[in-house]
Amino acid sequence: MANHKSTRKSVRKNAARRDRNRYYGKTTRNAIRSLLAITDKKEATEQMPKVMALIDKLAKTNVIHKNKAGNLKSGIAKKVATMA
Repeated sequence: MANHKSTRKSVRKNAARRDRNRYYGKTTRNAIRSLLAITDKKEATEQMPKVMALIDKLAKTNVIHKNKAGNLKSGIAKKVATMA
């Protein structure tokens, strides 16, 4: 365990941030998975902006890299565009 007061606080903060990042990352992955499982194009286009916003928030807070966010959004857009 850390010996300095400020280091103890940073350990607590890091644990809280890690939990928060893991929660939002998992929530976003589940949202992407459910969006890609949709077969109806109309319903998918309605859900797409919400998922894109989640991805943007993760990239903004450096939970995921901005290029990964762009790749995810591009793949989702391609998948939705090719739906029948």
